[in-house]
Amino acid sequence: MGTLYWKRIYEPTEPQDGFRILVDRLWPRGITKEKAMLGDWAKDITPSSDIRQAYHRGEMNYEHFSALYAKELAKNPAAPAFLGKIKEKLRTGNVTILYAVKDPTASHIPTLQTFIKKNI
Repeated sequence: MGTLYWKRIYEPTEPQDGFRILVDRLWPRGITKEKAMLGDWAKDITPSSDIRQAYHRGEMNYEHFSALYAKELAKNPAAPAFLGKIKEKLRTGNVTILYAVKDPTASHIPTLQTFIKKNI
């Protein structure tokens, strides 16, 4: 059984990363596809553009954003395949979830971490 890691996509790629999944809707600036070395780009698992943009414009606080995103995840038709892929890859090696945000604690990452922990 492998280990699930979380890190910024701007950190160096390491052999222990294993299967790498990007969980941002937008492609990270300054990163080439070659440098990213992704196994998957899970755009469909990220917050909808509506709530992401409203949060970034300051139209809602973090708690409201997180609650809306958690509701989206619960109903997201892409979630079972996303979770299944993580489970499958963890059977034979490590999985690293990648994100671009500078402050993951004020982003979708904690909500996604909770969702994954509950479901794998």
